[in-house]
Amino acid sequence: MPKSILPSDINTIIFACEAGIGSSLMSVNSLKKKLKAAKIEHIKVIHSATATIPSSAQFIVCHNGIKKSVKAKAPDAVVVGFNLFFNDPVFDKIVKAITTNTEITEQ
Repeated sequence: MPKSILPSDINTIIFACEAGIGSSLMSVNSLKKKLKAAKIEHIKVIHSATATIPSSAQFIVCHNGIKKSVKAKAPDAVVVGFNLFFNDPVFDKIVKAITTNTEITEQ
C-alpha cells in the first residue's frame, strides 16, 4: 500500500538528487516559485544529495531514476518521483494538493 501524507504535516520538502548540483537545482527553484505563486510560504524546499538525506525526512521529491536509493535512505518518508526536470506535471500536482489540503500519495 502506498504511503501518503497530509499537506498540513509537511514543513519541509526535500528535493533529492544524486550529487546536489545541476538540473535538479533548477527544478528546486522552479518548485519554490510555484509554491510562492500559490502563496504557500510555510513550507521550505531544500535541496539535498541522496547521501545526505536525513533519515527523519517526511516528504521527498526525486527523479524516478534514484527513487530506490532515496527510499533506502529515508524508509519512512513519502517519496514522490518525477521524470522531467522541467515542467513535470508532478510539481503542479504537489502544489495543488497543498493548496487544497488533499492527501499526497507516494508515486
